[in-house]
Amino acid sequence: MNPNQCSFCGRTKNQVEILISGQNGYICESCIEQAHSIVKESNKQSDSSAVSEDVDLKKPKQIKEFLDQYVIGQDQAKKQLSIAVYNHYKRILYSQRENKEVEIEKSNIIMIGETGTGKTLLAKTIAKELNVPFCIVDATILTEAGYVGEDVESILSRLLMVADYDVQKAERGIVFIDEIDKIARKSDNPSITRDVSGEGVQQGLLKLLEGSIVNVPPQGGRKHPDQKYIQVNTQNILFIAGGAFDGMSEIIERRLNKQAIGFSKEKLKSTTEEEYILSHINAIDLRKFGLIPELLGRFPIITYLDKLQKDTLIRIMKEPKNSIVNQFVELFKMDGIELTFTDGAIEKIVNETMDKGLGARGLRGTTEKVLEDYMFHIGEEKKIQLTKRNVHFN
Repeated sequence: MNPNQCSFCGRTKNQVEILISGQNGYICESCIEQAHSIVKESNKQSDSSAVSEDVDLKKPKQIKEFLDQYVIGQDQAKKQLSIAVYNHYKRILYSQRENKEVEIEKSNIIMIGETGTGKTLLAKTIAKELNVPFCIVDATILTEAGYVGEDVESILSRLLMVADYDVQKAERGIVFIDEIDKIARKSDNPSITRDVSGEGVQQGLLKLLEGSIVNVPPQGGRKHPDQKYIQVNTQNILFIAGGAFDGMSEIIERRLNKQAIGFSKEKLKSTTEEEYILSHINAIDLRKFGLIPELLGRFPIITYLDKLQKDTLIRIMKEPKNSIVNQFVELFKMDGIELTFTDGAIEKIVNETMDKGLGARGLRGTTEKVLEDYMFHIGEEKKIQLTKRNVHFN
């Protein structure tokens, strides 16, 4: 070991600017720079392979086929969602290339549909298929910075928790913002009071949706000056927003000139076509509802979910892998009891749920009510068959 010579390249002390000593050798500034570039390149390659290994990326048609196993109907929404998610993760892989000629922007998605039509289920199922961190955030708890409630950055705190605080993993996750319609601007007219849970939240969401480095409080909630933050880059996080948007049908009808004063054929026709009216939705309608143009610009993909009909709800009860019928059959099987549902019983449960206007989400509660007494007296019978006659709602 020569103290006047670099142990790596062999240059002498006179030929280099700096010679740093180590435990068993010396290194010059040129070798340090070269070693740094090798490590940087190695990290890039490992990051790229990590994305391709962790994200189980399939073609849009394959993604839709997977969704079909868990979500009944909503073919248009499933198709658009599959394409958007596939393009998003393709974009991440493209962004890691060295010689990029084009900058591909991300496509956040906004889903409109009545309660219980499957918005949350679609987002959950697609995250399961892709094997990426996924979290659901309720927009109603968010307020503008400085007011009682949670800052918009708390959205990313949830994603970090799901990813076990692995920032790199969280930075390619999916965030589902539920009840996005509840942060609509309260009025088009200027007000003397601040709209802190409406337009204020929409303004706060802009930087998250666009793609920027955000200081995230690890435990969520409200930020304060002495707190330690985790920096998260939102550029590769896919945001999916969902909302019921009550009253949207009327806005679309007004734009399409389907409403008229008095009893007219056009007015009657608009009511019969109510379940299809959402297929005409566009950004103009969402702006009229109260979402600001800047926010809409960051949600280029707008999709809608069909109103659930009786036959669709019957299929939801029976067909998916985790259908309500299958869930209760398995629950009873654990006690050695054979539970069966007749078509008449399922139809009666669906009719009761539709009368309450709860959508697919209400099917489980209705079924739970029907089976309440059987579950209380579990073990007394070895075979239970639910028919139209013995289905009762207390």
